[in-house]
Amino acid sequence: MSVKLMDCTLRDGANVVGKGFDAEITDMVLDGLTAAGVPIIEFGNAGGIGAYEVAGFTQAETDDTYLEIVQKYLNRGSEIGMFLNAKRYRSYNVQKAKDNGLAFLRVGADAGDADISVQPVKEIKEAGLKAFYSLMKAYLLTPDELAEEAKKLEAAGLDEITIMDSAGTMTPDQVVQYTKKLKSAVKIPVAFHCHNNLGLSAANAVAAYETGADILDCGLMGMARSAGNLATEICVAIMQRYGEMKDIDLFGMLDFIDTRLQPAMAKHDYHNPVTPLDLTLGISGCHSSFLKTFKAVAKEEQVNLFKLICEVSAINQKNPNEALIREVAAKMK
Repeated sequence: MSVKLMDCTLRDGANVVGKGFDAEITDMVLDGLTAAGVPIIEFGNAGGIGAYEVAGFTQAETDDTYLEIVQKYLNRGSEIGMFLNAKRYRSYNVQKAKDNGLAFLRVGADAGDADISVQPVKEIKEAGLKAFYSLMKAYLLTPDELAEEAKKLEAAGLDEITIMDSAGTMTPDQVVQYTKKLKSAVKIPVAFHCHNNLGLSAANAVAAYETGADILDCGLMGMARSAGNLATEICVAIMQRYGEMKDIDLFGMLDFIDTRLQPAMAKHDYHNPVTPLDLTLGISGCHSSFLKTFKAVAKEEQVNLFKLICEVSAINQKNPNEALIREVAAKMK
């Protein structure tokens, strides 16, 4: 079994600042995600390409500005694309995405609205881009009904389809039912997009993974509409426990969040609910009472604090003394 990561920070996460991140944070996040080796990235404003003009998403940069920023990150190995709300579909935006080197457009519509989405999917494919799809508010249909809609979209040429728990209302057993039905109905990859309104985003992601989901949607620091998504870094940490997503540089990602993204978002009054340090304690099993020594040695030896905690804890979780911490730090250098 193998599962990929799709990061939606710069699209869904943009809801925490209004309609879209500014140019500085957009550039920063693209740099952090591509440096960490995140395979699929969705960016732009919260409403997708064209929303600035069609839906008044002017509390964001223009599509042209976002597309200019992304150019230097297109050759770093990540598939990068934009969202396209089916109700705001305009042919010229598909051409704009192609002309600016995007890998995909992800069409989105409420579950049950596949008929308005077939033409955009076909046009995206004709332009030579990958066509992804978000079954928004997937719970509006039964698993059987959603599977039938997925088959209709697959027949239009779709490359990947996402079960989107837009209100964070699904429980793990429901996730299993929906994922199982779609996996048996289509041959294309099936993704799951978790919101955290019931506090179940991580449990739902694990349920989707264990039922065969091919892609998990996430956002750095949990940033997304309403109660947020499963945090990208938490998803990677959990999946690496299962032997997945090993090609993603988790410690580099945690360092990026700690030193660059958290301070930038603090200016927007966004509080990270699970900091990189707290997440590292969960990853490693290290007790917080040992942090003073870890921090002092990491600072003195100039090594990654999060990696140091994990490597030492793999040797001794119960009583990681200073001598051991210094020995491991020296090897890391």
